[in-house]
Amino acid sequence: MSDANPVAPTPVQVWLGVGSNRGPSHAIFRRLLSRLAAHPYLKLVALSSWYYTEALGPGRQRRYLNAVFGVQTILSPQSLLRCLHRLEASCGRRRRLEKRWGPRRLDLDLLFYGQKIIHNRIIQLPHPRLQDRRFVLQPLAEVAADFWHPQCSKTVDTLLKEVDDTSRVVLVR
Repeated sequence: MSDANPVAPTPVQVWLGVGSNRGPSHAIFRRLLSRLAAHPYLKLVALSSWYYTEALGPGRQRRYLNAVFGVQTILSPQSLLRCLHRLEASCGRRRRLEKRWGPRRLDLDLLFYGQKIIHNRIIQLPHPRLQDRRFVLQPLAEVAADFWHPQCSKTVDTLLKEVDDTSRVVLVR
């Protein structure tokens, strides 16, 4: 996967979904935050509260710890995705050893890259299922309620009010 232009001409606001349900999730998030703070091409500009959420997927799993981060970057979407995979690995994730929808130490999902729409075999923007997931919409609405979904033509707040997902999303105190 090569980028013709690995950087954007000006910083772009991106939104990331973050989750963990394997290992010490709070410590993993703190490690991720310190790595984000030290990264030369990523600037953390928003952080939702942390939420406990029900696990999706096969078998019994521990609940997830989820949040949403707002980041400014000059990386292209493809370069950013590679960067996110490296950050996951640096926090202990081993993608090749995981089952699809199974437990994981860290999962970083690229939800939005500005208002960009991309659909190819490598990257899908906006994230194709975010409008169906309360565990993404609730923390996202906390930090970006008025953000406009470029395909659904609705704000995040409206998507949250309309979502059919009834799974529990509990604010961590």
